[in-house]
Amino acid sequence: MAWVLIVAAGLFEVAMAYSLKLSDGFSALWPSVAFGVAAVLSFGLLALALKNLEVGTAYAVWTGIGAVGTAAVGMIVLGESASPLKLVSIGLILCGVVGLNLAGAGH
Repeated sequence: MAWVLIVAAGLFEVAMAYSLKLSDGFSALWPSVAFGVAAVLSFGLLALALKNLEVGTAYAVWTGIGAVGTAAVGMIVLGESASPLKLVSIGLILCGVVGLNLAGAGH
């Protein structure tokens, strides 16, 4: 169950970053509100997951999901560049997240 919380927290981290981009420096009301809601949910879910997971592994997986998800949203939704090196680097982050998840599964 804790890993489900980490995944959800990571997805809210993606929503947080996307909302931050749309907030235009907190000058747009609703994206700024969405940022705040997503931030509270992301950190709250992370805090709940940390009751049952090692902090180093959980935090690395949470940030990995956020980084990969935010990069994907940037490329797919915002039209940011998707160079081969960027895609390979995202793949390496995914490999690290999977490896950390497998390493933490035995605890």
